[in-house]
Amino acid sequence: MEYEFEGKTEMEAIDAAAAELGLARDEFDVEIVESVSGGLFKKGKVKIRIHLHGNAAANARKPERKVEREPDHDTPGEAAREPVRAPANPEATDEFERQVIDFTRDIVEKMGYSGKVSVLFREEKKLGLRLESDNASILIGKKGKNLDAIQLLANVYVSKLGREDIRIVLDSENYRIRREESLVRLAYETAEKVRRTKQSSLLEPMNPFERRIIHTTLNDIVDVETKSEGEGLYKQVRVLFKGAAR
Repeated sequence: MEYEFEGKTEMEAIDAAAAELGLARDEFDVEIVESVSGGLFKKGKVKIRIHLHGNAAANARKPERKVEREPDHDTPGEAAREPVRAPANPEATDEFERQVIDFTRDIVEKMGYSGKVSVLFREEKKLGLRLESDNASILIGKKGKNLDAIQLLANVYVSKLGREDIRIVLDSENYRIRREESLVRLAYETAEKVRRTKQSSLLEPMNPFERRIIHTTLNDIVDVETKSEGEGLYKQVRVLFKGAAR
């Protein structure tokens, strides 16, 4: 069961959802559907989708103004992100995919764990793999570093196969999606803090993909700017106050 709510910020939308549904914040899952950056001359807006399961779905009050919706996979943009990208066949369809799947599974086994690797999505110049394991939390690692390491090895292997044109994206337990949503929230929260205090803020070390999410999220906020600092793969993003645009 799903509902959608809007607010000027994510927290405002979540508070509205909790109040209208009569539920505590930890009784539902939140998915960010749309985020419009706010600034001195722009009004921000965040649209969230609330997912209810089990007792929460049974106990929730029916919103007076919000329309209950079920996923409609025939309507563009309405289905959840993973089902939209899910392939018709999660099994390898050619020798290349079989080799990459076998290689990734072998890495996991050599780490001392068992797991199933299948195709998550197929896109032009990109192949997504799903890793399923009883030890998923360990294989993902802190901040996804173990998952990133396995993904890196898979991409090195793909290059050795002569397929530098293909990038491998490895996910487990929807970590990539959850991490992206977490980083978007972090970006907005940090921007609000920087605008309030007029002091810059340095975020935790992140890989290039994660840093790009921060930069992109805050790109349209007129009085805040971002820059990467440090050396190596894991750099830090600094969020700075630059004042009103002139």
